[in-house]
Amino acid sequence: MNIDVTTPALLFPAISLLLLAYTNRFLTIATLIRSLHKNYKESPDTALLGQIENLRKRVYLIKHMQGVGVASLFLCVLCMFLLFAGQIEIGKYVFGLSILLLMLSLILSLKEIAISVDALELHLSDIESRK
Repeated sequence: MNIDVTTPALLFPAISLLLLAYTNRFLTIATLIRSLHKNYKESPDTALLGQIENLRKRVYLIKHMQGVGVASLFLCVLCMFLLFAGQIEIGKYVFGLSILLLMLSLILSLKEIAISVDALELHLSDIESRK
C-alpha cells in the first residue's frame, strides 16, 4: 500500500465533524441534565431519577467518544509527521491505529444513540399508556 502525507489528511474533515457532533450532543444533554436537576430540587420525583441515570450513561459514552475521536485525530497528525519525516512503515501502522480508533468512536456513538432511542421509547410508551 502506498501512503503519503495526503492520505491521513483525508480523515481530518470527518473527524472534525464527528467531534463537533459529539460536542453538540454533550451540550444538549448537559442542558437537559441541568433542567432535570432543577425540576428534581423543586419537586422530587423518582421518575426523574431514571431519566437522570439514562443521561449519566449517555454523558459517560460521549466523554469516551470524544476522547477516542481526539486520539484518532492526534494519531492522524502523528502519522502525517512520521510520513513527512520519511518513517513510512511506522506511519502506516499509526494511520491504521487512527482508523481503528475512529471506528471505536463510531461504535460508541451507535451505543449512545441506542440508549437515547430507548429513553424516547419510554417517554412514548408513558404517553400511550395514559390514553
